[in-house]
Amino acid sequence: MRDTSKHQGLRNQLAKLLEQKGIYDEKVLNTIRNIPRHLFIDSSFEDHAYQDKAFPILADQTISQPYTVAFQTQMLSIKPGDKVLEIGTGSGYQTAVLLELKAEVYSIERQHELFKRTSLFLPKIGYKPKKFIFGDGYKGFPEKAPYDKIIVTAGAPYVPKPLLSQLKVGGMLLIPVGDKTQIMTSFVRKSLKEFEKEELGNFAFVPMLEKKN
Repeated sequence: MRDTSKHQGLRNQLAKLLEQKGIYDEKVLNTIRNIPRHLFIDSSFEDHAYQDKAFPILADQTISQPYTVAFQTQMLSIKPGDKVLEIGTGSGYQTAVLLELKAEVYSIERQHELFKRTSLFLPKIGYKPKKFIFGDGYKGFPEKAPYDKIIVTAGAPYVPKPLLSQLKVGGMLLIPVGDKTQIMTSFVRKSLKEFEKEELGNFAFVPMLEKKN
């Protein structure tokens, strides 16, 4: 698993590009500079790792476009020690970004092949969430609720109620909602029953699938 000065140079270029596209949080840009994204995709496609585009991985899923990862992370305003639930571990790249920001991460993946691979791979390169969960993201992970932040990294046709209920008061759920294209939507919990909703523009994600028994 090589990480060379050439890779570092490409990461610096990518961070610069994201800055030009409107990513202003220096801590988020530093995660882009630090994390060896080429290790998260098949080595034969290494050239694509530092382009600002999504890329296919196992089980018909994708590693999200770097801009999308940076945008979602910036919106969440992660603070060290924040308890974060991630729906859709995927390649683990977003997980690594959250861990770089010193969040306490619980990450759910419903594709067993991806779950197995990523839960072995991430610790190998030094990223250790509190827990990897093989399960249904629509149900969240009530055992460790409430969460400061919940991030969904797949397109959801609707907002799952369990995710809203697992937020702390003052916490934020960030979820792309819709079928073919999604509207990135944030929900900030104002009280036990009240949520403030904000729409943050169109994005394209793979669909969020429910776990079949």
